Amino acid sequence: MEERAQQTIARPAEVTGVGFLWGADIRLKFLPAPPDYGIRFSRTDLADAAPIPALVEYTVPRERRTAIACGDSRVEMIEHVMAALAGLQVDNCLVELDAPEPPGCDGSSIFFAEAIAKAGIAPQDQPRKVLDIERRVQASEVADGTEICAHPAAHAGLEISYELDYGPDSPIRPHRISLQITPEVFLEQLAGSRTFVLEAEAEALKALGYGKRLTTADLLIFGPNGPIGNTLRWDDECARHKLLDCLGDLALIGCDLRGRIDATRSGHRLNAEIVRRLQAAHPNHFLPTGETNGGRRAA
Repeated sequence: MEERAQQTIARPAEVTGVGFLWGADIRLKFLPAPPDYGIRFSRTDLADAAPIPALVEYTVPRERRTAIACGDSRVEMIEHVMAALAGLQVDNCLVELDAPEPPGCDGSSIFFAEAIAKAGIAPQDQPRKVLDIERRVQASEVADGTEICAHPAAHAGLEISYELDYGPDSPIRPHRISLQITPEVFLEQLAGSRTFVLEAEAEALKALGYGKRLTTADLLIFGPNGPIGNTLRWDDECARHKLLDCLGDLALIGCDLRGRIDATRSGHRLNAEIVRRLQAAHPNHFLPTGETNGGRRAA
């Protein structure tokens, strides 16, 4: 892959909305950042909280979402924001938010992507680092048949394939999608794909105190006959959203990827694991080149 220039946003951008997890009214800001800054999340509601680098080293275990933490500061469910930044090739950005999670919006990345696109994207005077996948790398869970594999590719760029299959009794039919990731493809084919849950899962989450301000209009909730009170944007929207999540999680590697990713029913935990294994398989790309607020930069 030919090197491209690092990029940041040309001017600040803002997105407001309700948090999916705890239901707070949230303001999120995208702010320009200098070369080699990377993506960092800053909690403005916490006094003296240092920005958290959006790198796999800072992830913490969670179910059904990606979270990062540093000290007493944490940010939950960052994957849709990360997908928007990665999809539009914004490499350096400070993400400020006044809550422990971004606004949920409609469960997709489209609100974040449109705010970034409206603000504009500015090239910078340093090249973007690239990891060229040199060998097959795999992470899997034998017990549930989930798998994600990284392969070398003959063409430039990153291709991601996702196969979704919840079994014959699920109202979500099996399907598969494969996309070559570019900013144009991201905006047109991925950014608008929404979070989805089964009706029973939604009720269980509400019983635990999550999502109490959500309705069936806010994300895709599947009953026995399909989405309740909502309609699909694509027939394969669920696989598109899982691919979007994968893109956001892969961005935790902190550099561009060149190669092919094949995911079968993988989720956030396995997506983070393939990032760690890619780092281990390509150690020369990740030698420390200096401290950036506790985060390593790709070499």
